[in-house]
Amino acid sequence: MTALLGLLLLGLLLSTVAPRLLARARWVEREPVLGLLVWQCLVVAVLLCCLLALLLATSAALPGLRVLLFSAAPHGVEAAYGLQGAEGWGRLCAALLAAGGLQTLFALTREVRSARALRDHRHAELAHRAPELPASMGGVRGRRRRRERLVVLENLKPEAWSLPGHGARLVVTTGAIQQLTDRELAAVLSHERGHVRARHHWLSQCAQALATGFPGVGVFSAFRDQVGELVELAADDRAARRHGRTTTALALAELNLGRGVFGSCPPGLAQSPKRVDRLLSDHPRLPVSHRLRLTVAALAAPVAAVLLAAAPGIAALL
Repeated sequence: MTALLGLLLLGLLLSTVAPRLLARARWVEREPVLGLLVWQCLVVAVLLCCLLALLLATSAALPGLRVLLFSAAPHGVEAAYGLQGAEGWGRLCAALLAAGGLQTLFALTREVRSARALRDHRHAELAHRAPELPASMGGVRGRRRRRERLVVLENLKPEAWSLPGHGARLVVTTGAIQQLTDRELAAVLSHERGHVRARHHWLSQCAQALATGFPGVGVFSAFRDQVGELVELAADDRAARRHGRTTTALALAELNLGRGVFGSCPPGLAQSPKRVDRLLSDHPRLPVSHRLRLTVAALAAPVAAVLLAAAPGIAALL
């Protein structure tokens, strides 16, 4: 039972202490892509702890499964895990972990279906309300065909957004075309293209499903909140690398001025002034050695979960 308890303790540590430290880290805003990687590794590590603990708990609760699981293992490995005689604890842990897993699966399925239905509705609405640009502007440049089509929507409000998925669209209103300069408009489209090509919608859906499936686990709610902010910062950086930080900041400010973002702003737009300040501050990136250390530390979390689960078996073989 040592491995089972160790996995549960490691999962508890990673789901409570680590998110607080990561949420307070200042380097995350400077390196949003790396921040997303670290958050994903942390979440994967917690899920691995839960899945491996579920496997061990089910093996303790069901002797037949335990025999099947360790049938190919060398002599002494099964005994090293100490699962015999722990049927009561095994049933309790397995029931709790399985309930959380099923709830997360249902939440993910519901989130994916809801998001797909919403995207299909918006695609159908765009097809009726706005024509696509000619191929020379929206689809083809020379011999290279773009993966997203640009759609112009008749609307006086300056807005731009993306519709991901199959047949992705970049949508811009006539108000945005009139208000933004050519470079600012290109920066906005680069930002939205970054969301589509990085598959940020999948990351957001998984984060929302985990937060719904495990409502009492802080790491998943923090992951959902951080993903919503970091994907925007990552898309900002993509646009800034191609069109300049000042141009990207001006485009962001122009698009949001009419919405009162810099006065009393709606909750969904509350981070826009912060994003503009970040672009204009031009903080340097972290040193390569620092980024490498953070990457190794992030990848070590899921590896630690696997090693912890395998530790009794490895010790028995030595």
